[in-house]
Amino acid sequence: MSDTDSFIEEVTEEVRRDRLFRLMRRYGWIAILAILLLVGGAAWNEWRKAQARDAAQAFGDRMLAALSEPDRGARASALADMEAPNLEAAAVVDLLTAAETAGGDPEAAATRLLEIADRPETGDVYRQIATLKAVTLPDSRLGIDIRRQRLEGLVSEGGVVRLLAEEQLALIALETGDRAAAIERLTAITADAEATAGLRRRATQVIVALGEDPPDSQRDTPGAAGVLQ
Repeated sequence: MSDTDSFIEEVTEEVRRDRLFRLMRRYGWIAILAILLLVGGAAWNEWRKAQARDAAQAFGDRMLAALSEPDRGARASALADMEAPNLEAAAVVDLLTAAETAGGDPEAAATRLLEIADRPETGDVYRQIATLKAVTLPDSRLGIDIRRQRLEGLVSEGGVVRLLAEEQLALIALETGDRAAAIERLTAITADAEATAGLRRRATQVIVALGEDPPDSQRDTPGAAGVLQ
C-alpha cells in the first residue's frame, strides 16, 4: 500500500470516527433513555409482582383466620367482612360465606348462592358451582321448576358440573314420580366417558335400588354388588 493510500485511509477512518462521535453526542441520550426505561420497567414489574404476591398472602391469611373461628356464625361474619383483592377471590369468599350460612339458614344461603351465580362478573366455574350448590341445599325452599331450570342450564353449558347436574335432574325426576326419565338419565351417566368412578357407582346403586338391572358396563362394580346383596 502506498503512502498516499494509507493517508487517505487514515483520513477516512478519522472522518468516520468523528461522525460517529457527533452522532453519539446528538442522539446518545436516546440510547441512555431507552436503557433507563428498560431497567425502570423491569423494576416496576418486579415491584408489582411482589405487591400482588403480598396481597394474595395477606388475603389467604385473613381467610384462614376467618375459617378458624370456632362458631359457624362467627366464621360467616368474618368472611362477609373480608375485602377480596380481585373478582375471583370475591367469588370464593362469597361461596364460603354461603356455605357457612347454609347450616343455620339454608334458604338465605340458597338465595345468596343464586345471587352469586347471576352476577355478570362471576366466572363460569364459580357460577356453575354456586348454582349447583344452591339447588342441592336441603330445605332451601327452591321450587322444583326453578331447580330443574337451573340444572338444565348447567347441563346445556357442558361445564365442569354437567354430570353432577344430570344426577340431580335424575333425582328430581324420581321426586316427581317420573321413574323412566330418572333411569334413563342415570343409565346415560354410567355410560359417559367423563363420569368418575364414584358417580358411576352412585348412579348404578340408584338404578339397582329401583329394581332395574345394572348397566352392562357396571355389573361387576362393588357398588352394584353391594346393592344386589
